[in-house]
Amino acid sequence: MSWLATLYETYNRGILLDLPGEKLMPVNHTLQNAHINIVIDGEGNFKRASVLEKTQVVLPATEKSAGRSSGEAPHPLADKIQYVAKDYPEFGGKKKSYYDGYHEQLRLWCESKYRNEKAIAVYRYTSKGNVVSDLVNCSVLHVDENSMLMSTWTDADKEAPKIYKVLPKNKGAVEQGDALICWSVEIDGELNSSTWTDSDLHQSWISYDGSIGSNEDFCFVRGEHDCIAENHPAKLRHTGDKAKLISSNDSSGFTFRGRFADKDGSQAARISFDVTQKAHNALRWLISRQGFRNGDQVFVSWAISGKETPEPLQSSYNLFSSELIFETETPTNEEASIDHSVDIGESFSNKLKKYLAGYSAKLDPNEQIVIMGLDSATPGRMGIIYYRQLLASEFLGRIESWHRQFAWFQRHTIEVPDSKGKKKPKSKTVWPISSPAPRVIADAAYGAVLKSNDTLKKSVIERIMPCIVDGRPIPRDILESAVRRASNRNNCEHWEWERNMGVTCALYRGYFQRHPNTQERREYKMALEEDLKTKDYLYGRLLAIAEYIEETALRVAGENRPTSAARLMQRFADRPFSTWRTIELGLQPYMQRLQANRTGFLVNRKKELDAVQAAFAPEDFADDKALTGEFLLGYHCQKQAWTKSNNDNQETEIEIEGE
Repeated sequence: MSWLATLYETYNRGILLDLPGEKLMPVNHTLQNAHINIVIDGEGNFKRASVLEKTQVVLPATEKSAGRSSGEAPHPLADKIQYVAKDYPEFGGKKKSYYDGYHEQLRLWCESKYRNEKAIAVYRYTSKGNVVSDLVNCSVLHVDENSMLMSTWTDADKEAPKIYKVLPKNKGAVEQGDALICWSVEIDGELNSSTWTDSDLHQSWISYDGSIGSNEDFCFVRGEHDCIAENHPAKLRHTGDKAKLISSNDSSGFTFRGRFADKDGSQAARISFDVTQKAHNALRWLISRQGFRNGDQVFVSWAISGKETPEPLQSSYNLFSSELIFETETPTNEEASIDHSVDIGESFSNKLKKYLAGYSAKLDPNEQIVIMGLDSATPGRMGIIYYRQLLASEFLGRIESWHRQFAWFQRHTIEVPDSKGKKKPKSKTVWPISSPAPRVIADAAYGAVLKSNDTLKKSVIERIMPCIVDGRPIPRDILESAVRRASNRNNCEHWEWERNMGVTCALYRGYFQRHPNTQERREYKMALEEDLKTKDYLYGRLLAIAEYIEETALRVAGENRPTSAARLMQRFADRPFSTWRTIELGLQPYMQRLQANRTGFLVNRKKELDAVQAAFAPEDFADDKALTGEFLLGYHCQKQAWTKSNNDNQETEIEIEGE
């Protein structure tokens, strides 16, 4: 029950905060999509009506109606036509009419001491029994020649009315009785006519609903006797969400037989109405404000105090924005003095610490931070797939560790505006230092498979979450899958392969900083390590040099085709020694071409080839065993090194942000 207690406390604190955007919803209310707004006066006389598009309203609800999925459970004020319209059956309504229950519930409220003028006006109007008739007369609802509500628009010469566009379709047909009506009551001297934004009306219903009470018992969350909830709210992720976190009212299947004495499930989840309403409202509010959505899967993190926290499932690039991007064009004096070939990781780490220090200053070290993950098992049942409650200092430390250990050059595309403002912005490829977002990691590891396999996508995100929040190593199978896809560059577009390369290098670097075997742990630099003489790293450098030579020769000749190194990269990863012989022999014609007009460039590349080959141990160079992901680090770092050097006096095709 700790998550309920935490959300209950979050609600009580959040309701006192003056935060921008959507506010916490009051208890005894629910959020719904409204389709029609009917305007009446204070005496209950119809004035006009209109169709609403994509409008969500907060409406009074009973405990039963807030979680209804089928059967009769009327909302007290705003509801569907099948509830509020007495004349709905007269117009051929296909749904069962629940007007009597709605009317009786509204009457009891309006006759109580907690009555509200606007609710009374709605009661007077609905008592007349001509809601559908009025809506037909003002062309909001539509009938056929027999005065029956039409499920489809048959006039091909005219555009379908709005009501057919806003209502959900079932096999191309709509049921106009499903339209939810909200009310505006125009009373002289009152500026706000909308019932769904009237705080006095909201409080009127809260007071009335609280007065009628329910069974009182011991609440497991508060540890006090209070009115116990019989139903628990749904609609946590969106207004059409029927899945519930707590559903213990199974009296037909006898699920609880042998465990609990009662059939209504109250012994399984004895929670007060006040607690469940506030806790679910807080969770709904948090998800809408700052939740990470992956289909039906949702993750959300928050501070119980309501203070801002960094989002754990964002990349450094998206989360920290300009604070961590080093501009090549205008470096500061401090950055200009840094040798990025040896210090680029330290520079990133320092900027990361400065950014997170801003959160540390706002959050008390002992403040509680909660991370929660939800997913649906069935359309009506939801489960908590991840839950952690950490101290703020602990949470920020783990976020810093993730972004620092899994940082690497990541490919991004930005829009660069025209300096004169006359032309359209140009796309520019940049390589900021950043940790990859979990969604991108999943795509880099499994690619197109994710498009047809939502379960796999959810599983990958769920497995990466503990790596961020709990500091666990990245799963080995995800890393190996990413290495295979980055090695097979012929199976995707060039931009996608470049992105996969950056993600894979970040995963490999982070994996070995958190290796389960402490003796295997090591930290790779985000720069070329010329003193690193392992077989895999050196072979990666050789591949990059060979590709650079052929790439330059093709560009000089005006040819545009993949290099041999690019085409043979997967084979090279599996059999490096034998494949290198093929690549090396194929370089000879390109070297001869460069001998005439790129002599300096060719001399430098030959020196690099000789230096790398000389660094091999003889037995390593002749070993044809498959390479590990370390060869990708050597390959990528070698390519990045050329962009940091002007020895060849040439422009490269890769622009790197962070130099």
